[in-house]
Amino acid sequence: METNACPKTWMVESILVTIFCCLPFGIAGIVYAAKVSSLYASGKIEEAEAASKNAGKWTKIGFIVGLIVIVVYTIINISAVTALMNA
Repeated sequence: METNACPKTWMVESILVTIFCCLPFGIAGIVYAAKVSSLYASGKIEEAEAASKNAGKWTKIGFIVGLIVIVVYTIINISAVTALMNA
């Protein structure tokens, strides 16, 4: 008899991405992360693994998009301040 461990839920990571990086993608990660444990508990292991993969995907996308936005925002602000100082 084979016992499978519950797949990673990505809940903590999804919440952190929602708060600090990118709200829409973080929420998608939370939605999928919330499904993992209940699907696993009901014996739907393949669906739980798919939900875990989706939660991880949306969490990673949200993190990357959030970083890109922060970098672009910082570059624009530095450029604006530099332009004002040189004017």
